[in-house]
Amino acid sequence: MTPAARRTERTAPDRASAAPLRIAVIVGSIRADRFGPTPSAWVAGRARRRDDVTVDLLDLADHDLPVVLGGNDEDVPRPSSVTALGRRLAAADAFVVVTPVYNRSYPASLKNAVDWFYSEWQLKPVGFVSYGGRTGGLQAVDALRDVFTEFHAVPLRDALLFADFWERFDHDGRPVDVERTSARADGFLEQLAWWALTLREARAERPYPFATPE
Repeated sequence: MTPAARRTERTAPDRASAAPLRIAVIVGSIRADRFGPTPSAWVAGRARRRDDVTVDLLDLADHDLPVVLGGNDEDVPRPSSVTALGRRLAAADAFVVVTPVYNRSYPASLKNAVDWFYSEWQLKPVGFVSYGGRTGGLQAVDALRDVFTEFHAVPLRDALLFADFWERFDHDGRPVDVERTSARADGFLEQLAWWALTLREARAERPYPFATPE
């Protein structure tokens, strides 16, 4: 093989490493007067500063997902809103889930969106941005980690928590302590990108050994 041929013949992992990482930032709350779009837009903006990622900002309020899940008949087509959102989730290499804490957990709208899909989440990293009162939404994040593990996703250990969130952002949607918050967000995104690239290369190189049902 000539040197030119070797340069042009790239393996699947090589191609996976070269393409930009696709990060989906998911606004998890759909209630009226929600705060979620503020940290979501800001985190998406921090991610867009990186030259190795593209960002898809997904607002669940824009997707009218049915609250009754589909049955087991694979021949029944999915609702169009589910299909449209599923395409965008499937295209992502990683997820940032932005959630409030409601009654020590996360919103029903987010649980509904998560449960409509399965393979779209598999073998991809999931990072969390939460906001709330004194704890910053930690209860919501802890609950979501268990949920995403069920899908063979990889929840990040570290998260961005905004305690007393009404004091953390100004009227222009920027953190009050922009230097410290930006440094935390950049470290969080660096971890997410590391896992996204690692898992994308692994998915391209070899199948995952799912357990055989008994």
